[in-house]
Amino acid sequence: MSTTGMWLLLTVVVILILFISVLYKRSFTVHELALIGVMAALSLVAYLFFRIPFYGGSSFHLGNTFTALTALLLDGVSGGLAGAIGLALADVLAGDPGYAVTTFVLKFLIGITCGAVAHKLLHLRSQSPSPRTAYLVRITAAAASGLLLNVFTDPLLGYFRNVYIFGQEYTLAQALIKVAGGVTLVNSIFSTVCVVVLYLALRPALERAGLLPKAEQAAR
Repeated sequence: MSTTGMWLLLTVVVILILFISVLYKRSFTVHELALIGVMAALSLVAYLFFRIPFYGGSSFHLGNTFTALTALLLDGVSGGLAGAIGLALADVLAGDPGYAVTTFVLKFLIGITCGAVAHKLLHLRSQSPSPRTAYLVRITAAAASGLLLNVFTDPLLGYFRNVYIFGQEYTLAQALIKVAGGVTLVNSIFSTVCVVVLYLALRPALERAGLLPKAEQAAR
């Protein structure tokens, strides 16, 4: 696919996901927009400046940390948008608009999944930090849900991207799936640990500052 085609495809994907976001959550507060912007910027920085590239386009990085963290602090749509915008922009700045297309979709899926598990299944916002063990299990489960889903969706979507957008041979694309799956698993494990640590540190401070939504708002 030509570079122009990649940009058009990325534009269509962005418009569709933003449209879905509007349907799911009609408005964002100023505080939410600010936090989404900060997390998107942190995602970009974590990817561009703190990553280890591997053969075939895969790389170890902690950019997904801020996608899941935003979903736990706010909601799934906010987390998805933070990760999708920050990491897709990182791909564009790195000169890879073809990767940006799948990145936008994959990161949005991480956010939506983490948010759904955190606020609709585990009701994390209303949970007390005591008992400590149960609280840690809920945070870990919520963060790991979207990040581990990415272990399967990233190689799968990457395979179709490599074959149908980049025009790779099937055998090469299949080999790269195995590399991508292993690297993504390592990313997900480390990112989950980072999310738990950052959530424990940030949630009390953000709540005291009145920057987080109430429990019923996060569950939307």
